Amino acid sequence: MYEKKFSDWLAWQERKKIPSKNFPGIYIIALSTRHLAGKLFTWRKEIIYIGMTNSVGGLIGRLAHFDDTISGKKLRHGGADRVRYKHRKYNFLTNQLFVSVVSFDCDVSSKLPDDLRMMGKVVEFEYICFAQYAKKFGKLPEFNDMKASPKFSLKVKKRKV
Repeated sequence: MYEKKFSDWLAWQERKKIPSKNFPGIYIIALSTRHLAGKLFTWRKEIIYIGMTNSVGGLIGRLAHFDDTISGKKLRHGGADRVRYKHRKYNFLTNQLFVSVVSFDCDVSSKLPDDLRMMGKVVEFEYICFAQYAKKFGKLPEFNDMKASPKFSLKVKKRKV
């Protein structure tokens, strides 16, 4: 039911082409050796992270934060910090990453009731996505599980001391 709301899968390198990239929304990231680009979104085991944004930068801004973190440029995304702990070879990783999104048309800087309600729907939909994934696979995506997935910035730096 919810699958139809998502864009087709895009290769990570093509993420700037996501539809309605300047709006808030939900993004789902999959890590797969199979080429998913252009395929319809489906719930699959290869999904490693479900995220959302209500920021002024929209989906494209949040995906840029994710990329900055997995590349080691700048720590800007907690989930990506967990991905980086396990996957440290950026080029190898990004050749296997795919993203699908759902955007919500609203003005995040507005305090108008319709925009505020829409931003609430973004948060609600993220939890619906968590529930759909957990229903299908019995757990959260690997890097949404904060207890099971350590952060690169916390674990690696401590070992160097």
